[in-house]
Amino acid sequence: MISGTDITVWTISAVLAAGIGWSRYVKWKTRNTLVRELAAMEPERREKVLQRLNPKLAMEMREQLMERFQIMS
Repeated sequence: MISGTDITVWTISAVLAAGIGWSRYVKWKTRNTLVRELAAMEPERREKVLQRLNPKLAMEMREQLMERFQIMS
C-alpha cells in the first residue's frame, strides 16, 4: 500500500528536482547570454569585462568564445 508519507516524500522529491533543474537551466541561459554579448563586443572591451569576472568563470567564458565563435581573446 502507498501511505501518505510515501506520497509526501515523492512530492517533496519532485519539487526539489524541479527546483534544481530550473536553477541549472537559468544558469545555462544566463551564461549563454553573457557569451553572446561578449562575442558582440570589441576585443578591448571584452577583455576588460573578462578581467573583472571571477577567474574560473572568465576561463569558462573564454573557452566558450573559442568553441562557439572561434574568437581568441
